[in-house]
Amino acid sequence: MPKLKALAAFLDAHFEKPFLVVGLVAMILIICYQTLYRYTITSLIQWVGDPSHAWLIAPFFEPAALKEMISRYVGLSVWSEETARYVFIWISYLAIPLAIRERSNIRVDIVYDRLPARVQAASWVVVDACLLLLSCFMLLKGLEHVGMQIEMPQTTAALQIPYFIPYLILPVGFGLMVVRALEDVAAQMARIPLLDTVLALAFTALLFSPVFLFEQLNAIWLLFGYFVVLLFVGVPIAFSLGIAALMTVLGANTLPVDYLATVAFTSIDSFPIMAIPFFIAAGIFMGAGGLSHRLLALADEIVGGLSGGIALASIATCMFFAAISGSGPATVAAIGTLTIPAMTERGYDRLFAAAVVASAGAIGVMIPPSNPFVVYGVAGQASVGKLFLAGITPGIITGLALMLVAYGIARKKGWRGAPRERTLKTFGKAVWTAKGALLVPVIVLGGIYGGIMTPTEAAAVAALYGLLVGLFVYRELTWRSLWTCCVESARTSAIIIMLMAMATLFGNVMTLEQVPERIAGAILSFTENRIAILLLINLLLLWVGTFMEALAAIVILTPILLPLVLKVGVDPIHFGVIMVVNLAIGFVTPPVGVNLFVASGITNVKIEQVSRAALPFLAAMLTVLAFVTFVPQLSLFLL
Repeated sequence: MPKLKALAAFLDAHFEKPFLVVGLVAMILIICYQTLYRYTITSLIQWVGDPSHAWLIAPFFEPAALKEMISRYVGLSVWSEETARYVFIWISYLAIPLAIRERSNIRVDIVYDRLPARVQAASWVVVDACLLLLSCFMLLKGLEHVGMQIEMPQTTAALQIPYFIPYLILPVGFGLMVVRALEDVAAQMARIPLLDTVLALAFTALLFSPVFLFEQLNAIWLLFGYFVVLLFVGVPIAFSLGIAALMTVLGANTLPVDYLATVAFTSIDSFPIMAIPFFIAAGIFMGAGGLSHRLLALADEIVGGLSGGIALASIATCMFFAAISGSGPATVAAIGTLTIPAMTERGYDRLFAAAVVASAGAIGVMIPPSNPFVVYGVAGQASVGKLFLAGITPGIITGLALMLVAYGIARKKGWRGAPRERTLKTFGKAVWTAKGALLVPVIVLGGIYGGIMTPTEAAAVAALYGLLVGLFVYRELTWRSLWTCCVESARTSAIIIMLMAMATLFGNVMTLEQVPERIAGAILSFTENRIAILLLINLLLLWVGTFMEALAAIVILTPILLPLVLKVGVDPIHFGVIMVVNLAIGFVTPPVGVNLFVASGITNVKIEQVSRAALPFLAAMLTVLAFVTFVPQLSLFLL
């Protein structure tokens, strides 16, 4: 009996993980296969069609017939993209229950952190009740949709399987979310007094009662009112968006309610969005595979002899790693664990060390590949490849500006570089040792701009490359750590994907109510001056970045702000860079500066102290933002 209980507990804790690991690896292999297959067959068709090769083929086949036969069978690879898309949707919704169990969904904690401990504990009952509300609704509507597809069968374009099979993820995924939310709320109720539970449930019922008690409520007030209230209650941002859209549909009859479940599937059934899990996986594989300290050794070889050498090397390493990970917090975690202890050992102030890495980690979302650029590209229907190119110069300028500040502080404090011999030979050795990491930007950017791969295909190839290098070249990525890396990659990307799906629901209601047009009209009636409008938008984005995660802000604000800036002649690619640079600064601004949290966790100092130490770096980043905003060619000259 104890063994059965232990087995049940193990399965309960790890049920989703095997599906996530197998699904992620399968996606990577399928898209890499698709890329290789397409170019192999294309080259073969060209070779067969070349008249100069006819003498080799003619004794065995008629060249024209062989070319036609090969061309016909190219269609065999069509299944790959469709399969990868459906696997992607399945693992995205299977990872959210795990995030609910581990309470790792993105949320706004600005109010929660200031509540008394007893109220904080009770607030989790409210949060879980909200999760249950949306999950139960999606579960029921998902079951209805699957039932409809069984009654009126259709098959998918490439795989020719019934459509209800991929759509089964709606009842399965949201059903698991219901289970995980019930587990969490039951455990939370057991930890708090009965009165607190009753009050929390009463608050939840009161919160949603207007929708069921009154008819034809104002759609805009419902949409934004519920979203803001749920945010500050502590409901994860994705669920806040989904519930706000659901309450608006129920209270104002904006859309048919059945539409919401369908959009939860179709909104992420997108090949470009698949780049997000691949880039996240590439960064995690390479961080675990030993590429970080090799990049640090190279950076130390370049700038380590100057005043503040190890600090400058930290910033340079963050710039190198930014070209791999596409994530600010991931960059801080991977580089900070190496460089912050090294700086403190060499006599640097611990707060300065934390501030350096926290600030430099923001470059992780500027230099391509960048997950925020992918999200903006999808939300704003802009070219991800052009956004990647446009982010290179601002990222490099930001890195150089941070280096200049670090150098000035280090020189004033008397922190000298490491005194050792640095020659062309030692530099060449460092480059050779780090070659595995340095090839990643070549693969990604070279593949995209050479016309060889799409951003999604380049991301998949980079992920496979990082996996193989970590396992078989550097051998620092073990099979056990590979499992952990895959789970972390799937969970991290799923949180973003769920956010995008729910933001699509939210955005559709906004569009029907003409919210973007009304906001644009209101601002333009106040001023049509392009500089003034960009200045106002910068202030808004900087303020939003203090309490909201960058990806969430991009998903929510792009449909609102993009129509406005287009009317005053701002290039959409340039505006994407403005958004990302603004929100990158949010990584180092309290109270929700994610990079500050990671750096303070590494150094075991308070976030307020790290925030103060980061002020000179923040000033440098704001200066760069001003140049990026008002000198468009800094971003666009490479296009």
